[in-house]
Amino acid sequence: MDDLEKAIIISFDESGTIDHELKSRAVSYCQQLKESPSICRVCVERVLCTKFVQVQFWCLQTLQEFLHLRYSSMSPEEKLYFRESVMSMACDGRIGEKGSIRFLDGPSFIKNKLAQVLVTLIYFEYPMIWSSVFVDFLQHLNKGAAVIDMFCRVLNALDDEVISLDYPRNAEEVAVAGRIKDGMRQQCIPQIVRAWYDVVSLYKNSEPDVCTSVLDSLRRCISWIDIGLIANNAFVPMLFELVLVEGPPEQLRGAAANCVLAIVSKRMDPQSKLSMLQSLQMSRVFSVVAGNGDSELISSLAALLTGYAAELLDCSKRLDSEEIKGISTELLDEVLPSVFYVMQNCEMDATFNIVQFLSGYVATMKSLSPLREKQVLHIGQILEVIRSQICYDPVYRNSLNVPDKIGKEEEYRMEEFRKDFLVLLRSVGRVAPDVTQLFIRNSLASALVSSSERNVEEVEAALSLLHALGESISEEAMKTGSGMLRELVPMLLSARINCHSHRLVALAYLETVTRYVKFVQENTNYIPLVLAVFLDERGIHHPNIYVSRRASYLFMRVVKLLKAKLVPYIQKILQSLQDKVGQCMNSDWSVKVQKSSGTEDGSHIFEAIGLLIGMEEVSPEKQSEYLSSLLTPLCHQVKELLLDAKVQNQDDSFEKIAVIQQIVMAINALSKGFSERLVTASRPTIGVMFKQTLDILLQILEVFPKVELLRNKVTSFIHRMVDTLGASVFPYLPKALGQLIADSEGLEVILRKSTCELQELQKTFYTFLHVVTTHDLSSVFLSLKSRVYLDPLIQLLLHTSCSHKDILVRKACVQIFIRLIKDWCARPNVEEKVPGFQNFIIETFAINCCLYSVLDKSFEFRDANTLVLFGEIVVAQKVMYEKFGGEFLVHFVSKAFQTARCPQELAEQYCQKLQGSDIKALKLFYQSLIENLRHQQNGSLRSGGGCGQLFSSLDSSSVLRIGSSSWGLAGVLVMLLFVPFVARLGSRALLEVKLYRRFSK
Repeated sequence: MDDLEKAIIISFDESGTIDHELKSRAVSYCQQLKESPSICRVCVERVLCTKFVQVQFWCLQTLQEFLHLRYSSMSPEEKLYFRESVMSMACDGRIGEKGSIRFLDGPSFIKNKLAQVLVTLIYFEYPMIWSSVFVDFLQHLNKGAAVIDMFCRVLNALDDEVISLDYPRNAEEVAVAGRIKDGMRQQCIPQIVRAWYDVVSLYKNSEPDVCTSVLDSLRRCISWIDIGLIANNAFVPMLFELVLVEGPPEQLRGAAANCVLAIVSKRMDPQSKLSMLQSLQMSRVFSVVAGNGDSELISSLAALLTGYAAELLDCSKRLDSEEIKGISTELLDEVLPSVFYVMQNCEMDATFNIVQFLSGYVATMKSLSPLREKQVLHIGQILEVIRSQICYDPVYRNSLNVPDKIGKEEEYRMEEFRKDFLVLLRSVGRVAPDVTQLFIRNSLASALVSSSERNVEEVEAALSLLHALGESISEEAMKTGSGMLRELVPMLLSARINCHSHRLVALAYLETVTRYVKFVQENTNYIPLVLAVFLDERGIHHPNIYVSRRASYLFMRVVKLLKAKLVPYIQKILQSLQDKVGQCMNSDWSVKVQKSSGTEDGSHIFEAIGLLIGMEEVSPEKQSEYLSSLLTPLCHQVKELLLDAKVQNQDDSFEKIAVIQQIVMAINALSKGFSERLVTASRPTIGVMFKQTLDILLQILEVFPKVELLRNKVTSFIHRMVDTLGASVFPYLPKALGQLIADSEGLEVILRKSTCELQELQKTFYTFLHVVTTHDLSSVFLSLKSRVYLDPLIQLLLHTSCSHKDILVRKACVQIFIRLIKDWCARPNVEEKVPGFQNFIIETFAINCCLYSVLDKSFEFRDANTLVLFGEIVVAQKVMYEKFGGEFLVHFVSKAFQTARCPQELAEQYCQKLQGSDIKALKLFYQSLIENLRHQQNGSLRSGGGCGQLFSSLDSSSVLRIGSSSWGLAGVLVMLLFVPFVARLGSRALLEVKLYRRFSK
């Protein structure tokens, strides 16, 4: 072993026993050798005399790299030497008289690498330079199986590396592939096909592996060679003989089937294709499929049959002649039973889209009425395929019941996988509704009578089919129980499934029952059955917590639908839920729920109860009794926990926080069932209960002021009470809002956010201002506490409307000014609401925003958003004219236009357009005017008017002073307006808007 071989072997070592420095030196030595001018000859000679496969592989890899990098710089002599050497290796394994070992006896990965080297040479030289490469190779095939195998490897590598469109190719590679295919078609393809035929005929019994390789090479080429060379009376019978006879190995039979599939899939005009498909007599394959189990051969036959059926369907769509279409229909009818069989029982080729094929077939039936007997039979088989495809694999059964990571992944995968099949089910249902409903009815009946856990997947699939059927039934049909619904729904509601303990089955059952509750709305005699489903061990009392939680949510939805029809059952429902309601007062349970994932917690039970007992159909006495029995113990527990927290000073007590949070969510959910009219007008006693509850829950903010989760939950409850209690909630708000803005530390953290985050918060701030002004709330800015901030607010809006980088923010600010002008500016001779505001609008806003800002060249009219902003600016001018009349017009034209050196005739035209009623014409003229002025001024005007130092006064200290002030309700809103991080206070901000919309008038 010389230094080169040692270096190569060391560089390939992955055992970890070689010193790292030694390995680095070895890699470096090999790399340096690659730069040698004689490396080509060194590698050619070394690859045939070494006994180490690592050295052979390195030499071949180096030769391939050498060709890629240095082919253009090689001399003709070097190219000839390379060509002869590589061909000698591929066809004999020796060079001259030196060869000490036979190269073709080496391992597969060495022969594959040699094939890649030869293909690289073909890439550069065929057919212009080395036109005889394939013909030369064919002359060596008589040397036996090893050379034939090598020839197949070269052709397969050519397909992988150059020709196949399964891999992305750039324009140059596509051109090279075309060049090589054209050369082969003109020169050698007939000889290669003949050689393939002879090899398979000769070696099919003695060398099945070689024949398999030959057929694989044949399959790859069929798509681009003359189909007549293969689809003929010689080749096709031989291929079918291999497929149908049981003697040859499965790999060889499968390779033959794959060749037939390639023939079937060959692109050609539909009439020629149909004639070829008819000549294949594919029915010979049907019995082979049915008589074999799951195997590699069956997978190939399944792909063949489905590909054949897909081509027939395509022909029937593309042919116009009814007679010829009849042929394709006959052939389809003949093959479809076998296709349906393989779809249900065999591993399908990933390239074949079952749904796409079946959807195409079903689409051909849409215009047929009635369906033929065979088509009805096929519809039933399609439904069987759908059911088999949407079944979970039993191997995941335990993982899905937990569910663990594997189970969650499989559930998500199946959820996505099923979508297309369920769409197909709806299509089938439209074509043959009676057949579809009968199939689903029988599937459900079969699943329900099964007495073993073995059919978990079958039951779940049957329920999923019934659920999907409900999606396609109209509301009217659902209510009247058309079709088989009058049989299906009672069967479903009364079902007792042996495998109901499994999570998948239980969830599918509950979802399906919920889907058909609209039927129960009109058929109230089934209400007891529905209640039993949700209240017994099939639903809320199911042992699996995931099922129980989902059942709680679905039960709440059912209550919403049935509502008043459930009044006679309220007492029974509350008794059934007593244990679940009691769990909300158990701290251990609450913590357990808090720690577990998912949003469907116990609060849904309370929402359902609230919907039930909050109805006016419930007597006042019973209503008060029910509500008190729930609120009293919950509030008592909150008071105890808060008292304990004060004594223990355990602000960070996870257990207490979790329990309190759960209780607040439960009370909040409970209150959703009570309307404002009921609690404030017809039954004020109920309102008193909620006020007392609010008073208790507000204490949470005092005891746990820095626990964000609790603050959010209490804030949500305050929102709910604004809706529920109306104006009577007002006395409770100062205390609530004071607590909500007391956390100044949180504001300091926000002030340190990144520039990007602050920009987003700033946009939220402007959005908030926009909401306030466009919802008739601008009067809040004029309150006594707010006026001190009015001037900086207006200056801020002016600056933003003129020069903010975000065009949409600028547009919002202009819209705010338009609304303020409408709200605050009266007709002449009427006292101003805001002294000085009208002058500011005429002298500052109009000039800076409506003229100077649009004269700037950064105002890009070609941008769609900028054009929208421009439209708002024109509207602002129209509003100012309507409010201020000649005063605005004179000032704007005489001062602003004069400063911009606007020609007199254009100024006069502007006045005419402004006084007219066509806002579109005004906009078009004003845009033309601005572009005209830009040419004159060359963009020299800029916005002005005191917009410079707007943010300087809003530093962190002033913000914190605002936050700590003891303001009234209006003051709180102003604080929210002026901190540029309203997003942090989003829910509170919305609360302010809600309050002012309800009570400011």
